[in-house]
Amino acid sequence: MSGTRAERQVRAWRPAVAGITEVLRARFTDHAYPVHTHDTWDLMLLDDGMVDFALDRRRHDATDVGRVVLLPPGVPHDGRTVSPLGFRKRVIYLSTAVLPERLAGPAVDGPILGDAALHQRVHGLYAALRDERDDGPEQCEPGDRGSGHTLEAESRLAFVRERLLAHLDGHRVRAPGREGDRLAARLRELLDARIGDGLTLDEATAILHAHPTHLIRSFSRAYGLPPHTYLTGRRIDRARRLLLAGERPVDVATAVGFYDQAHLNRHFTRHLGVSPARYARGGRRR
Repeated sequence: MSGTRAERQVRAWRPAVAGITEVLRARFTDHAYPVHTHDTWDLMLLDDGMVDFALDRRRHDATDVGRVVLLPPGVPHDGRTVSPLGFRKRVIYLSTAVLPERLAGPAVDGPILGDAALHQRVHGLYAALRDERDDGPEQCEPGDRGSGHTLEAESRLAFVRERLLAHLDGHRVRAPGREGDRLAARLRELLDARIGDGLTLDEATAILHAHPTHLIRSFSRAYGLPPHTYLTGRRIDRARRLLLAGERPVDVATAVGFYDQAHLNRHFTRHLGVSPARYARGGRRR
């Protein structure tokens, strides 16, 4: 590339969420992927610039940053920059446990999805996965401690999956009925009983015999907030009581289910406007 220095920035990690094998953020000013395949679904947001790719020997031009690109497993594809400015992208790699491989055909026919709601859901999922990466360990297994973030990411993944199934398989969403209030109450009881240990979405759906998105919608309709937000709030409430009782923030963090003190600090400050240590000092002075 004349007059432009080639730049390549890549950051990847493995989140603690079942069904997601890898998350990647990248910026390229001059790069071409050779033809290759994956054993995962590649869910991509193009954040800036232009990228050209071929899927099953058909070329596509993904130039609209508001669109979502979905590449199916086992199908050859490539990718390349097409302008001196290059492109920025975020990719979430989904296993075939999230989307069955039998849906590869519709994805090959239409890999570029101009769906604003889907774009928003994928953006929210990426933010939850990045949140977990920034606050938690480098790598951890699904269901590890700190599943408040895991519950959020699992919930967001369920809604991404629902939207993708609508595109690939004609899936229709059922609105919660009166049974939704009973489901919501039972889920709240589970969350209250598992404040410290946390609760994954898979565990909740198995115990309550409910579909993930139906369960989340029922809870949100009944209580005005999603389950992961409710759980974080309950943890903050418990942390306040322990801090005022003289417990150290580092001990409080793990006692109420956060990864570590930094994780507690960020959520506590977001809720109350002060750090846990400052909150505790104020209580001692009074």
